[in-house]
Amino acid sequence: MATGISTGTAELRDITRMERIGAHSHIHGLGLDERFEPRANSQGMVGQGKARKAAGLVLKMVQEGRMAGRAILMAGPPSTGKTAIAMGMAQSLGSDVPFTMIGASEVFSLSMSKTEALTQALRRSIGVRIKEETEIIEGEVVEIQIDRSLTGATKTGKLTIKTTDMETVYDLGNKMVDALSKEKVLAGDVISIDKASGRITKLGRSVARSKDYDAMGADTKFVQCPEGELQQRKEVTHTVSLHEIDVINSRTQGFLALFAGDTGEIKPELRDQINTKVAEWREEGKATVVPGVLFIDEVHMLDIECFSFLNRALENELAPIVIMASNRGMAKIRGTKYKSPHGLPADLLDRVLIVSTKAYEPEEIEQIIQIRCDEEDVKLSPEALQVLTSMAASTTLRYALHLISCANLIARRRKADVVDKDDLRRCYMYFMDEKRSVQWLKEQQGNLMFEEAEDDNAMQM
Repeated sequence: MATGISTGTAELRDITRMERIGAHSHIHGLGLDERFEPRANSQGMVGQGKARKAAGLVLKMVQEGRMAGRAILMAGPPSTGKTAIAMGMAQSLGSDVPFTMIGASEVFSLSMSKTEALTQALRRSIGVRIKEETEIIEGEVVEIQIDRSLTGATKTGKLTIKTTDMETVYDLGNKMVDALSKEKVLAGDVISIDKASGRITKLGRSVARSKDYDAMGADTKFVQCPEGELQQRKEVTHTVSLHEIDVINSRTQGFLALFAGDTGEIKPELRDQINTKVAEWREEGKATVVPGVLFIDEVHMLDIECFSFLNRALENELAPIVIMASNRGMAKIRGTKYKSPHGLPADLLDRVLIVSTKAYEPEEIEQIIQIRCDEEDVKLSPEALQVLTSMAASTTLRYALHLISCANLIARRRKADVVDKDDLRRCYMYFMDEKRSVQWLKEQQGNLMFEEAEDDNAMQM
């Protein structure tokens, strides 16, 4: 009789990938075609064709370096995709062009002056593309021999590497052996070694070893064996922001301060010296300046001093494109008693190009809900999708999107794979939207604490 094997109290569970789904994680670009015409539903973007086309034109000018030092204001009601369009621009720009996103209230919460916080954000949005020549060893690995000591503390070895014209054996130290192991370099791989830093890059697998089926996977890239000399001088380009150069030069441990985030205030004299040095590099052809994008969300939260500073900063020679977003109509300018459109002073409004967004149509709301359900891996029944769309039209789009994951939890509790309209109705009962919250406050009629009391004169009358 066979006996069962006991594993104690241990349980075997499937390893699931945990990932954070953000509010705009479904955005992958602006959803424009080659002629900058907006597609109806592409790259996570739905509707707002006029605003997306305007953002695409701005994007083209950024990539061509024609639009530095200008400002754009994205104005529209809440939940109309202003931040989504900014995220789409960030995705479309790529990693080489700097994109910085801040909230206007961040300027007041940092342990530095408002102007310093804005200056750092502006300089974080300007990249410097630096070109330099470096020695590189590039070839096909013939053989790797690694010798370990008895204790295993020290490792040495030999690396035989070749091109079509020559073959050489290099002695390896402890760090190089670790680097080769980390990159999983095998005989037959074509690699590149930076002599200055010792960084190893695997370029692919040699075509001559294409029949070694045991040493390759489905995504293996095949490359030809390099020709000529093993050691070559190559031009390497890397992009850093002006803020990173500022921090590294402002203190002895500046490089560590970049990771710690404790940058502190940087002296204007140091920035002037760096600007002069960057100008010299540009004249010598060693570097090019890449103006990026600074996105300021809820820009009406800035005060009159910040707006005055932005006015001057936009006229500087080294200035990025500043994109601002506001959902205010006629609002008071913070720090003054005057009202202005979108809460911005008239002199700054005169400098900006204004892009407007409008409320979504019901068909567009339905498509957005479907995209978010796919992103959050939630299945809605057709009736539930219709109910959620009508909820979004009567309340707000954000409220409806928040209910998706809540309704999914309720459906899972009753062991269902598809969210039904009854699950949404239960969520609707549990969580209030803004309109029902106002109605509930009116029904309380003074039962809550710290409500504003009426004027004494009105009470006496």
